[in-house]
Parts: sequence; structure tokens; C-alpha cells
Amino acid sequence: MKLSLYIFLFLFSTAAFGQNSLRGTITDQATQEPLIGASVYLPDLRQGAATDEIGRFAINNLPRGRFLVQIKLIGYSPIIKTVVIAGATTLDQALTPSVTELGTVVVTGVSASTEKRRNPVPTAVVGPNELRRRAGNNIIDAIAHTPGVSQVTTGAAIAKPVIRGLSANRVVTLNNGMRQEGQQWGDEHGIEIDEYSVDRAEIVKGPGSIMYGSDAMAGVINFISPDPVEEGKITGSYAGNYQSNNGLIANSLMNAGNLNGFNWQTRLSQKAAGNYRNRYDSRVYNSGFNELNLNGYVGLNKSWGYSHLNFSSFNQNLGLIEGERDLQGNFLKLAEIDGDEQEVAVTNDDLKGYALNDPRQKVNHLRFASQNNFILGASRVTLNLDWQRNLRQEFGHAHGAEEAEHEPGEEDHEEPGHDEASLIFDLQTLGYDLKYFLPEAAGWNTTFGLAGMQQTNQNRGIEFLIPEYRLADVGVFGFTRKDFGNLHLSGGLRYDRRFINSDALFLNDHSEPTDDPAEAEQTKFISFKRDFSNISGSAGATVDFSQKLSGKLNIARGFRAPNISELSSNGRHEGTVRYEVGNTELKPETSFQVDAGLSLDTDHITLDINGFNNNIDKYIFAEKLRSVAGGDSISDPANPAATFKYVQGDARLYGFEIGMDIHPHPLDWLHFENTFSLVRGIQLNQPDSTRHLPFIPAPRLQSEVRFNFKKGGNLVRNWFTRLEVEHNFRQNKIYSAYGTETPTPAYTLINFGAGFDVPNGRKLTLLSVYLTVNNIFDVAYQNHLSRLKYTAVNEATGRQGVYNMGRNVSLKVIVPLTFRK
Repeated sequence: MKLSLYIFLFLFSTAAFGQNSLRGTITDQATQEPLIGASVYLPDLRQGAATDEIGRFAINNLPRGRFLVQIKLIGYSPIIKTVVIAGATTLDQALTPSVTELGTVVVTGVSASTEKRRNPVPTAVVGPNELRRRAGNNIIDAIAHTPGVSQVTTGAAIAKPVIRGLSANRVVTLNNGMRQEGQQWGDEHGIEIDEYSVDRAEIVKGPGSIMYGSDAMAGVINFISPDPVEEGKITGSYAGNYQSNNGLIANSLMNAGNLNGFNWQTRLSQKAAGNYRNRYDSRVYNSGFNELNLNGYVGLNKSWGYSHLNFSSFNQNLGLIEGERDLQGNFLKLAEIDGDEQEVAVTNDDLKGYALNDPRQKVNHLRFASQNNFILGASRVTLNLDWQRNLRQEFGHAHGAEEAEHEPGEEDHEEPGHDEASLIFDLQTLGYDLKYFLPEAAGWNTTFGLAGMQQTNQNRGIEFLIPEYRLADVGVFGFTRKDFGNLHLSGGLRYDRRFINSDALFLNDHSEPTDDPAEAEQTKFISFKRDFSNISGSAGATVDFSQKLSGKLNIARGFRAPNISELSSNGRHEGTVRYEVGNTELKPETSFQVDAGLSLDTDHITLDINGFNNNIDKYIFAEKLRSVAGGDSISDPANPAATFKYVQGDARLYGFEIGMDIHPHPLDWLHFENTFSLVRGIQLNQPDSTRHLPFIPAPRLQSEVRFNFKKGGNLVRNWFTRLEVEHNFRQNKIYSAYGTETPTPAYTLINFGAGFDVPNGRKLTLLSVYLTVNNIFDVAYQNHLSRLKYTAVNEATGRQGVYNMGRNVSLKVIVPLTFRK
């Protein structure tokens, strides 16, 4: 942090505040009329402006140099072009009406901002309009409809992203371009990011991103907050959401401003949800959750670049669903009766309201990040530093009286001695990222970088699942790209090294930690040190066969070190409903992936086809163990659960995604969108029972008919309506050995959505309203990646596990606020 401050002060004191600016007028190419509200943005400088009533914009205090500019407005084709800023620079641009956004700018996994169509690494962008139109319980819900993307879920509150069949530590999650380090190793641990703070998500599929090293084998998801507002403005917004199925109530307030280069953004969000319901299980006991989050940044944007200090406090309480039921099908809960813990049937009152009961999790994630971008003549340097603390507590037993029912949004407050956490993970991470962007030389744009982290984990609970450890990670990389007319080349190399130092843990006859091995009744964890290193890289090309047709090819090598859970876990985890055993002898994974794609964009149709083949050596996965008698291996009779051990094998994942949007001209208001995604995962040289990799998503077909109308009357504008059919095919290609997985039947969901803007009479939006109905026909289904599928059998019906959420009606309102124009 001090180094960042010294560089900032030096450059601030020596920089010459020139009169570099970018000004111009944005018009409609067909009518030549000025366009109001068009966004003109320079991603690498985080500066931009919107056009006024006569289509003009102005961005001042810019550095001299060559930068990418993005111009976009709903209903028009975005313009991506490079502009040389030298003094007072003028940019007048006409936009063409269109219904697609093929050229969306992305910044994830590349050296600097570039066009999506010129990036050979397969990338998807989920924009703000799509995020607003979807109804979900968390941010992963909002992006899981993207082709090639799905989610491992444990109820409504917990979701972990899956990219082309790979999840957990194989997917790097970014918060505004910097690694989000929570308990990444757990599929049952959610992402600690406030969904209301996200403006868009950029998804890199596969190991083509060398910027983030080990763990990015499956890809990268970058959740990006809204762009800074333009100079001289102070704005805000209110967002509210109600969902009928679990009574979710959410509210979010945002304020942002920019005064003479000093800019800020802050957001306070709240959520509360009760038990969700479905046709087979009725109300699912202990499936509620609540959140209270604060995040934002303060910063300075000047001609020398920018310096921003980001902060985030994510606080979540959630119930963990075990699924145990009595012979009548009533869910069971733990209660203390006459001093003893007993299982009793839940009452109707237990299923109402917003109370949380054991087992449950309490998550606090605190983050501070300094992000700096300094212009040094024709080159620039970015320096990012961050500190994160993830405190995760799991409560697995009932003590004393039941908790009182809470009002929506009210948090739990534990008193000493009343309710003690079983598991407490205290994870602290220091991360750093330094990049040097060389001056353009003969058309080559080259970047060198250094990135890594220092991490420590401490156990503060009375039970232990993973040991205390220290991790050190460092990586160096280089990346370059160049355009040869219609041919765009890019590629890079990275070297990573990771050290893990894990501590031993001895327990006495009271299951309490002891430093004396002679007193030990049990060796919970052994001490070990591991050192992993390897090289990753990618090389790719994009060819523009014409303005409407382009092709891509990318070859990438990935590397992932085993995580602490895979190496050394030893315990029953409430979230997974299983006992996990690590393997200290695991080797690192390496992959070789080939991606190929074709994109077509015409007046009538937009078509994207992407295929991939990913060979992974020493693939790590959890395999169910069998006892000598042939049943499930039970490691802890006091808390019975099937035992899983981490093993390795050579794997191959392959598949494709197809997306087609039919928008027949001149009926540009009509869209017929269809996407199909398929991934197969196999283990090489294995019999049928162990041939297929576990937890591979089923093939999925999504079809949507949407009507978009940009204009309207005095009461509503920009209204739309859509009908979506989502079909998940049967997944019978499973890891059936030892009962690790079971087949999942096919199911079809039908969803409806509509929305509109209410103008204030001056062509500005007074409020936006979004209505969504998911699962209209209340279909009872289990997604193949739902962990609740493997909870206990309902003896009253004979069905195993808990089912996903039933019909859900969502009403969302967004109100923009202006405090200073």
C-alpha cells in the first residue's frame, strides 16, 4: 500500500495537467438526429461521458496517448475505435440502428481493452440489461443461463459457477479485475459479492487467460461494477425486489459522483428470504438466508491516470438443508429436550417467516483494494494491491432454546455460551498485481506483469475440516497482440510457483487440540509442505472474413495446484452432507485445450458456434468410498455421512455451444433466440462405472421469443416481453461406481418476463419495472448439479433428496436519482 501511495504522490506532483480532452457529437446515421444518453467511455482510463440533449459530450483531463473508445446506446450497434488523444481532440460519430452488440468491449484475460470479436479466447459478456431482466437469489443465478455456464447449488443461497464442466478452484472469480479469495475450495461456499454492485459480467471460457495463473484452468468470471459517472454529476439509484416463492425482500441504495476528477461510488444492499417451496417438498426447512452488504470506492481521475480505493463488506447468514424427514415426510430439526439433543418434526410455524436454524453458516467477507493506473508517456503501469478477510462460521448443533423469529433483513446475534460455532475458518489474503504496458511498437501491443498472493488460514472453531496453513503464490507473465489487416493475433506465457505449508493438529481424548503428541488420542491432520510450479500459456488468432463473418482459433495450456481441501481435508461438512478425506500425495493438474469458433452477424440472423476439447492430466475429483461390508464407508459414527476421498485420473472434456438470434429485418423488435450447450467429461482408460467424470452438467437447450420496443408513448418506453423455454436433457453419463452419482431425469421449465421504463416527460427515465415468472407450471425437478439431490430419502414418498425451487414471481423496480447535473 505504501509503495502505491509513494508512486501516486510522485506522479501527482510532477504530472503536467495539460488540456487534453475528447469532445464530439453522436448522431443517428439514418436520420442525422442527435442521440441523447449515448455513452462514450475509455475503459483503460475509467473515464467517460453521456451525450446531452443535442448529442454532445465532453471528457476533460485526459492524458496524451492512444486509447480504445467505446460508444454505445441501446438499440444501436456499438462503435469500438482507437483514438489518439493530443490536445483538444474531436470525435463525431454516427450510430447505426441495430439489435445486436457483437463488438462489446471486454477486458478480462487480455493485456488491455479489446473487442470481443477480435479476442480469440472464447468470451461471453452478460450486460446490465440481461442482469436486470433475470430473477435470481444470487449473482451466479443471474449468469448461469449463459451458454457453457452453469452452477453447483446447495439451496437458494449457495451457488458456485461452473464453466464447461469445471468448478471450484478451477474457476477464478474476479471482483473488478482482482481475485476474490474466499473459501474457493468448497463447492458449497458461495461467491461473496453483492449482486446489486455488479453492472456486467465478463466470462472467459477455458485456460486462455494467462493473467491469473494457477486456478484459472476452467476460466475467469469478472464481476464489474458500474463505470464512474462523468465529470460534474452526482447521481444515485434505488433498486427493490420482491419474490413470491421464498418471500425474498431486497433493497439497494447507490450514490455516485464526480467533482473535478474526485469520484466515488457507494452502495448499501439488504436481502432477506424465507424457506422456499416446491411441489414435492412443500416448504423446504431451513432454506432461508439474509444479507447486509456495503461496498464502493473513492478515487481520483486526472491526466496522469487514476487511483481508486475499493472497499467491500459482505455479510450473509444462511440455513443449511440436511433433508432428514420422519415417516410422514415432515422435515426434522434438532431440539434440546430435558438436556438432550433430539430430532423432532418441524411445525408450520418453523416453516414460516425468516428465522434461521442449525445447521447454518455465517459469512463475513471484508475487502480493501487499491487500484492504480499511471500514464508514463506512451506507456502505462497498473499497480493493484488488496487485503481480504473471509470469516466463515458453521453452526451444526442446537444449544438452548430455538432462535426467535426475525423481521426481514435482521441479522442473527449469538451470545457467548448460547450458540457456539462448530467450524470457523479465518482466511486472510494479501494480493498484488503489477502490469507494465509497453509503448506500441510496429503494431505490437505488449504487456509484462507480476502477480501473486500471501494467504493464511486459522481454525477458531471446536471442529476441524481443513488444517491451518500458509500459502505463497507468485507468477510472472508476458502477453502480446497485433492486427494484420483482417487477421488478429495474440498470445502469451506465464510461469507460476505456489508454496503450501500445512500444520499438524493433534486431539486429546476430549477432541480438543493439544501441542503434545504424547497426549494425542487422534492425529487429525499431519504437517506437510508442498511446492508446485508450472508454465501456462495461450496463442490464438481471429480472422475477419468479412464485416459480418469471423472465425477464431485458440490453443491454451493450463495449470492448477491442488487446493488445501483436496490435499488434507478430514471431517464432516454440513454443506456437502458428506465426510471428506484429502490426499497429500496429489499432483498438480495440467491441461491442453483447443477452441474454435465462428460468428455471423447479418440483418436477419446472428450466429455463434464454439467448440472445444480439453485434455487434463491428473484430474482431481472426490470418489465415494465403500465399507468392507459393501455399504457406504462411515468415518464418524456420531455424525454419519458417506465418506469421499480425493483421487486423480487423466480426463478429457469436450463439447460445444451454439447461439442463434433471429431478428428479421425490418421486424427488428422481434427476436427468436436459441442456445444449446453440451459438455462431456470422461476419464481415460477406465471401465464404464468410472469412465464419466462426476458433476458434469446435462446438455441444455434454451429458446426465447422476445419483443423489444424502444419507443413508446408518454406513459411507458423501452418496453419488452419475453417467453423462455429451458430444457435440461437427461444426464445418465455419470460416475456410477460406489454410488458416487445417480442419473438425473430431463425436465423443462417455462419462464416469462416483461418490463418497461416510465419517462418523466423529458425523455429521461423516472423508473424501470421488471416482472419475471420462473417455472410457470411449478415443475418439480432436481438439477444434476444440485447437492440437495443427495440428501436423505423422503420415506413418505420414496424420493431421494430435496427438489429445486418451484414457481417464483419476481417484481423488480429501479429508480434512477439525479442530485447534480
